[in-house]
Amino acid sequence: MDDKTSLFDITLFKQAQIEYTIKDVYQALMERGYDPVNQLVGYLISGDPGYISNHRGARQKIQEVDRELIVAFLLEQFLK
Repeated sequence: MDDKTSLFDITLFKQAQIEYTIKDVYQALMERGYDPVNQLVGYLISGDPGYISNHRGARQKIQEVDRELIVAFLLEQFLK
């Protein structure tokens, strides 16, 4: 039996959740004919969920993730 303690990094899980959510919402907006970048920026700046379509539950999905975490994630990805 191994006596080593396994570590779980919640940060990696959160980042994966944010990435999945953004991509899923992006795809739903594309399917409805919206410009996903413009719609997501509008939502992130204003906090108004009306920028995100209800298609495939996209509005609810994006609201489950804190907007500040989304912005931080996107900035981290940009700076890599």
